[in-house]
Amino acid sequence: MDSYAVEVEDLFVRFNSNNTPILCNLEIKIKKGQIIGIVGESGIGKSTFLKTLNGIIPKRQSCALEGKIHINGKNIDEISFTELSSLVGTVFQNPDDQIVFPLVEDELAFGPENLCISKDEIEKRISYVIEQLSIEDLINRNPNSLSGGEKQLVTLASILCLGADIILLDEALSYLDQKGKERVKRALTELRRLNKTIIMVEHDLDNLDIADSIYELDDGRFREVS
Repeated sequence: MDSYAVEVEDLFVRFNSNNTPILCNLEIKIKKGQIIGIVGESGIGKSTFLKTLNGIIPKRQSCALEGKIHINGKNIDEISFTELSSLVGTVFQNPDDQIVFPLVEDELAFGPENLCISKDEIEKRISYVIEQLSIEDLINRNPNSLSGGEKQLVTLASILCLGADIILLDEALSYLDQKGKERVKRALTELRRLNKTIIMVEHDLDNLDIADSIYELDDGRFREVS
């Protein structure tokens, strides 16, 4: 089991007991070090699926959930929300919703500080992540002065500083220009080389040219399309 980053079995998600499940009998296994793309029509449940992996559903958003989810071989029910946030990180569409501080370095330090990680360890993590993502040029910048792609790299770096092995991207490339997309995709490709697992929800298949496999979510289930 521990060869998989994510294992989902017989997953049902229903927001109201009177409604048809938005996810129904969903199953997927994702190996460590893979980039997986997920496509499907709007409102079909792609973001809902990501929320079951990062714990927002059902730990922060109430709904009926059945089935089994394992993260790095461990049942997600046995993982606290705080611990899960250091294992699974999410990059959303709009980086301005996730960036708080007026200096990139402070942004990267914020999450680990909240976990009471030592200053020396935080500095080591920041240095390592900066090198991983090749963002030495951003560390002393104000995020407000950055492009969309640069902001998404800062968001990604913040997640990695928490120690996340699994990265979820929810339409994170949709508002970026081509230069920004290419820089983020280069960073994701490097993270795959470092055995990080990446799950990308996208409408545009061109954004998934780096994916190892692509799944379509339809009628509550996954179908592999490439």
